[in-house]
Amino acid sequence: MKVNWKTVLKKLLLVLAVVFIFGAGTFLLYLFGNFGMFPLYVTKVIPVLGVALTVALSVLCAATLNRNQKRLLWGGFACVFLICAVYVGWGAYEDSIPTVDDRQLLLWEYEPFQDGNKLVTLDTESSLKFDNPWAVRLDGATALYPIYAAFAQAVYPESHYPYYEGSVQCGGTIDAYERLVKGEVDVIFVAGPSDAQLNMAKVAGKEFHYTPIGKEAFVFFVNSENPVTSLTVEQIRGIYSGAVKNWKEVGGKRQSIRPFQRAENSGSQTSLQRLMEGLPLMEPEKRDRIAGMGGIISEVASYRNHSNAIGFSFRFYSTEMVKNGDIRLLALNGVEPTKETIRGGSYPIASEFYAVTVSDIGAAAPQESNPDLAAFLDWVLSEQGQEIVEKTGYVSLQG
Repeated sequence: MKVNWKTVLKKLLLVLAVVFIFGAGTFLLYLFGNFGMFPLYVTKVIPVLGVALTVALSVLCAATLNRNQKRLLWGGFACVFLICAVYVGWGAYEDSIPTVDDRQLLLWEYEPFQDGNKLVTLDTESSLKFDNPWAVRLDGATALYPIYAAFAQAVYPESHYPYYEGSVQCGGTIDAYERLVKGEVDVIFVAGPSDAQLNMAKVAGKEFHYTPIGKEAFVFFVNSENPVTSLTVEQIRGIYSGAVKNWKEVGGKRQSIRPFQRAENSGSQTSLQRLMEGLPLMEPEKRDRIAGMGGIISEVASYRNHSNAIGFSFRFYSTEMVKNGDIRLLALNGVEPTKETIRGGSYPIASEFYAVTVSDIGAAAPQESNPDLAAFLDWVLSEQGQEIVEKTGYVSLQG
């Protein structure tokens, strides 16, 4: 049988062209996916379609098929395409559901000395002024950035203080504790440390020193259409341990509960673990995302406002930074999380947040040997520093 090499070459080039197009497309999607330009569900689908089409064309080119066989081949590819379309559609639907996550705070809106920023200001000139923008290096939790950025704007010399570098950074609770232990910052503004963070300091031969600067409530929230308005602390423990699985069990609709958690060692996750009092937490919901060089990593999913969801954070973020009608804060043990109930102690999960410093184990706190740090912390606790805490939306230690 004479081989028509011209036809074979055309078919081979067609297959190679498909492989190249989908291969290049996959590479570009993963590359640009690192910058959030394409969602992960799209980058997953492209290589699947590429492989399916390549297989179909390869079979078609390599074998002589009758009409029914060709129909079966393309029918199989159509099924793969349909499954991929459903997968992309579901991903797009999930993305359309509002997300509540203080990691998405627009930090640049709170950068000190930027025109039109959202930082509160003092009624009078600050009694403390630094000439050196590096006098005290700051970092802290995202939800506390509006406080300590306002401290910096009141006390530091006017300059550019980007939140991602320099002397007034906001790396989030996890990074802030790590940078403090490494000596890269002088003080961080955070909730209390997790057991892992305490151990990290101990291994490094360090210990933390805590200066309470205000109070805050740890709150839980649900979709605004959820009929449940209050839970007991025991019910919260039941939900997050997995013992309570349906909203019907706590006075809601007959639908499964979707409890979201936060990243390990974050301030809010540490607060949840303390609330559980030793009860094991159920496995958190995870999501995949693109990491560097096109790799895929799994991380704890951010809260998505499904009708059956429950999430948690600190009161200030959920009331001041997320001003929409999509979520509703729950009362705990029948008490609403307000400034008055936090100050009076009736809200059951309210605690102090801190300015944390670090020293070698057994050594004095660094503010005892660093005059600028000592002056700064004294000022934070002064009437003016506490005015900023209160005006920002937190509960000050005074009043």
